Amino acid sequence: MGRRFAELAFTPTVKDQQTRHGSRSQYQRVETSGNPGAALGPHEQSFVLQRDGFYMASVSESGWPYVQFRGGPKGFLHVVDDRTLAFADLRGNMQYISTGNLLHDDRVALFLMDYAWQTRLKILGHAEILEDSPAAPNPAVKEWLDRLRDPKEKVPAERAILIHVEAWDWNCPQHITPRFTEEELAETLEPMRRHIAELEQENARLRKTNS
Repeated sequence: MGRRFAELAFTPTVKDQQTRHGSRSQYQRVETSGNPGAALGPHEQSFVLQRDGFYMASVSESGWPYVQFRGGPKGFLHVVDDRTLAFADLRGNMQYISTGNLLHDDRVALFLMDYAWQTRLKILGHAEILEDSPAAPNPAVKEWLDRLRDPKEKVPAERAILIHVEAWDWNCPQHITPRFTEEELAETLEPMRRHIAELEQENARLRKTNS
């Protein structure tokens, strides 16, 4: 955990709970001697680019938290630089809960999961929404959408969302249930498939020799 994440997450009440349960001294050291934990390093950037989905939390005007899953091909969440992420917001069920929440309070939390390797990355930041107005189209919005949108995607992109990163933290892998995508399973099973194919070829050769 970096110092910046601790600065944002460890409120007085949180620190009271850490003291009560015996972990305050451990996390106090993070606040004074941990890494900065603000800019995304090469490892964090690579992890982001390999994800095909993430969870995004926002807060409504009534104070209720809201979590939404965003998915797409690997790399749909772009790394603009070490302090900025961005993605094209595609048209969905047209409830616009996240959009409305972020226009009220731009603070956002991202949860990026790698179930196969039991790894998760938490990111805190501020969301910037770039959207055209029908009365006054903005060329900058089109440039961002052209940059972020997958050319194979048929669903319209309504806006670009930039996440200005404030802090990040690698979370404990404990209790993450391993799950694998079809692509990950194919990569894992490919050596076995090749071996089976070789055995089948060898069996066919032996049968032909002995016939």
